[in-house]
Amino acid sequence: MLTEREEKLFLEIQEWEEMYFKYETSDIKYTYQKWLKTGMDQLGTKRQQKMLATIDSFLFHLQAMIQHSQYQEEANQRLITQAKVFNPSIETIEDIQSLSLEQMNYIAEQQMAKQRLVSFGQGGVSGFGGIILLGLDVPAMLIINMRAIQLIALSYGYNVKKPFEMIAALKLFHMATLPKEMQARAWDELWAEMGNGSTDELFYEGNEEITDISWIQQPVSQVVKASVIMLLRKKLIQGIPLFGMAVGATVNYSFSRKITEVAQKFYQKRQLLERDRKKQ
Repeated sequence: MLTEREEKLFLEIQEWEEMYFKYETSDIKYTYQKWLKTGMDQLGTKRQQKMLATIDSFLFHLQAMIQHSQYQEEANQRLITQAKVFNPSIETIEDIQSLSLEQMNYIAEQQMAKQRLVSFGQGGVSGFGGIILLGLDVPAMLIINMRAIQLIALSYGYNVKKPFEMIAALKLFHMATLPKEMQARAWDELWAEMGNGSTDELFYEGNEEITDISWIQQPVSQVVKASVIMLLRKKLIQGIPLFGMAVGATVNYSFSRKITEVAQKFYQKRQLLERDRKKQ
C-alpha cells in the first residue's frame, strides 16, 4: 500500500490527467487539420512511411548522441552527487529510486527549471530572425526537450541508456508533442507498453515506431512560428527585434513547460505504481 502522501500525489496526478487531456475543437483547428491531412495524403502511403521512418531514425540517433555526450555524462554525475545529499550511499542512477518521492521531485524540478530557462534563452536568440538562427531553432528545440525528458527520467532513477528506457523517453516525447486531441490515446498506449515491457531487457521487444503522420503538425507549427518571427524582424526597438525575440522566447518556453510537465507526471505516476506493486 502507498503511504498517505503517495496516495495524495496519485490522486493529484489523476486529476491532472482529467484536466490536461480535455480537448475542445474549433473551426480554425478543424480547418487547419483538414488542410494538413489533405497535404499529407497527396504524398501517398509509401512516401509517408519513408518520411516517418526517416524521422524515427533521426530522433533515435539524436537521442543516442545526447546520451553519450560529455554534457550528459556530467549531468548524470551531478544528479548522483545531488542525490547523495539525501542518501550518502547512492552510487548509481538506479539507486536514486531509494529516495522518497518528495526528494526525487525536488531534484526533478531543479532540472525542469534549468531546461525551461535554456529554452527561453534559445527562443529569444532565434527571435533575431536570421535565416541561420531560425534554421537551427527546430533541432535546438528537439535537443533541449529530449534532454529535459532524459534528465527528468534520471531524477526518478530511470537509466535512459537502457533500451527500454530510451524508447520510453522517445515515445513520451512523441506523445507530449502530438496535437492535443491525440495525446490522451497516446498516453494510454504508452502506459499499456509500460505494463507489457521489461525494463531490464538488452533489446527493446515492443513496437519501436515512434512518430506517426499526425505528429507532422508539430514541425509545421514551428514553421509558422518562424514565419511570424520573420515578419516581426523589421519591427525594431533601438535596432533590436524585441517583438520577434519575445515571440520566440515565449513560444519555446511554453513548449518546454508543457513537455517537462507531462514528463514529470509520467515518471511520478510510474514510481507510484511500481512502489505500490512492490508493497503488495
